Amino acid sequence: MIQGMLRLGYKASAEQFGPRQLLDYAINADRLGYDSVWTSDLYQPWRHTDGHAPNALAWLGAAAASTERVVLGTSVLTPTLRYNPAVVAQAFATLGCLAPGRVILGVGTGESLNEVVVGAEWPEQKERFHRLKESVMLVQQLFREDFVNFEGEFYKTHNATIYDKPAEPVPVYIAGSGPAASRLAGRIAEGYISTSGKATELYTEKLLPAVREGLGKAGRADDAISRMIEMKVSFDTDRARAMEDTKIWAALALSGEQKMGIEDPREMERLAKTVEDVAHRRWLVSDDVEEHIEQIRPYVEWGFDHLVFHFPGDDQERAMALYAEKVLPELRSRFG
Repeated sequence: MIQGMLRLGYKASAEQFGPRQLLDYAINADRLGYDSVWTSDLYQPWRHTDGHAPNALAWLGAAAASTERVVLGTSVLTPTLRYNPAVVAQAFATLGCLAPGRVILGVGTGESLNEVVVGAEWPEQKERFHRLKESVMLVQQLFREDFVNFEGEFYKTHNATIYDKPAEPVPVYIAGSGPAASRLAGRIAEGYISTSGKATELYTEKLLPAVREGLGKAGRADDAISRMIEMKVSFDTDRARAMEDTKIWAALALSGEQKMGIEDPREMERLAKTVEDVAHRRWLVSDDVEEHIEQIRPYVEWGFDHLVFHFPGDDQERAMALYAEKVLPELRSRFG
């Protein structure tokens, strides 16, 4: 999956909805013409009240069996602490057999909130990065080879073979909020994952240049990988409603430093309430199609070729249908 054709996806918010609802939304996205459906894998949500955290591996199996066309992926799963990467590889190989060509493994370094709850010690950033790099290398080797003897600093396998795997390996996308992981994506992954709503300079001067640097170091072409971004959008014919919907995701307005080290959803929820009035700043809020297209335009021009739309409100069916009717056709017409 490479650059060239703009793809438009839907983010199934596992923090906000239970597994049955999420499955219905995935089926709806397939019917409405979205190109992909992505979900996060977490053990605890960012809020305790009305929070959810269904297991992504189980849910993706149901989604694969219930949809016909959309690509299914994780944005993101952490294959380093709660999971052994060899088991992650096996699970995604199985998903790849169930839905050939329709599965992507998106990975990242994770959050302490989802790891320490099962007894894992939360390592420093340097170790988290090296664990991610090593886990991706192991997963990719298991996708391509049999009887894998892997001797890493953190993970080992002895004659490991995945007996059921698709003819074409499942693509691995790496999420990067800083240059190191972004560079790694360019070097070894099939795709890169980012999120919208941050300073322009972060994308244009740090993250995307780091992806290109990684590609160059590996001798890969610029279009060798897809650049996917989760677009935080709140679009509604009622602007006041669009603004109000963002408050559910007020935690996004917290800084990385504020969120770092939080291990209890109740504490995250408490902190999020302190920034509800500025929650909209991380979202592209609009009630006008032309305005909204112009909000999205820079991300396409910067080089993102796969936009995955995350709608904040509780009425996902309304948001999905409205977007499919008014926004998706315009994006496809103008940007391909």
